[in-house]
Amino acid sequence: QAQLVESGGGLVQAGDSLRLSCVTSGRTFSSYGMGWFRQSPGKEREFVAGMTRGAGTYYADSVKGRFTISRDNAKNTVYLQMNSLKPEDTAVYHCAARRLLGIARTPASYDYWGQGTQVTVSS
Repeated sequence: QAQLVESGGGLVQAGDSLRLSCVTSGRTFSSYGMGWFRQSPGKEREFVAGMTRGAGTYYADSVKGRFTISRDNAKNTVYLQMNSLKPEDTAVYHCAARRLLGIARTPASYDYWGQGTQVTVSS
C-alpha cells in the first residue's frame, strides 16, 4: 500500500509558475506509473499529466506546452512544473500511482491517491 503526499500548491497570479511535488512511501516507487489529476468544485476529476515507469510522458491538451511532469526515483517523488498558469487551472491537484503498465488517463486506472494540494490562479 503506497501513501502519497502532495505539496507546493498556493495562490498565484495568471502567468506565474508553480511546482508541485508528490512524495510516495514504499520501496516500489520506480515500478509505478504516476499521474496528476485536478478537480474543481462541481466538476469531475480530470487528467492533467502522466508518466509511465519507463519515463514516457503524456498530457491533457489543455496543459500541453505549459506543464511538465517528471520523476526522481531516488527521492520517490513525482513533480508537476506548471508555467503560464491561467485562472482556469485553479483546482485541487492530486497525484496518483498505478501498478499496471501503459498510459492511463482515467481516475479508475490508478490504485493510490494523495489528498491533494490547492492551486489558485487569480486573474
